[in-house]
Amino acid sequence: MTKHEFDFRVAYADTDRMGVVYYANYLVLFERGRTELLRHMGFCYRDIEENDKVFLPVIESSCQYMAPAYYDDLIRVRTFVSDVGRASVSFRYEIENVQTGRALVKGSTKHPFVSQSWKPVRAPEKVRKALLAAKEQL
Repeated sequence: MTKHEFDFRVAYADTDRMGVVYYANYLVLFERGRTELLRHMGFCYRDIEENDKVFLPVIESSCQYMAPAYYDDLIRVRTFVSDVGRASVSFRYEIENVQTGRALVKGSTKHPFVSQSWKPVRAPEKVRKALLAAKEQL
């Protein structure tokens, strides 16, 4: 199983009026996580789009908020490949406070592989093989 993790310092601009990370910003962190996971696996989203003419839009997302993160907190984003189909991939995410180890957010996203005309297509074989090798064994 391959995972990718990175640490992120919460900036003031990431918080809402109540002083906690704005809920939608976690979806942005999910995107960063899967982009970096793919890069860690040897692929770049941009190259897949430009060279293979294949895109990965989000068709489903979920987010479970368990505890707030605040300005200047250091948080860790972990990304995993949770499922791989012939024409789709799903990712799972965990976000925690680095200093306390407290779980903050758990989530997932599902992505079909589509052509430039938004028609479903099979994943490029090299990408699919790498995703299958990286998939969590549950």
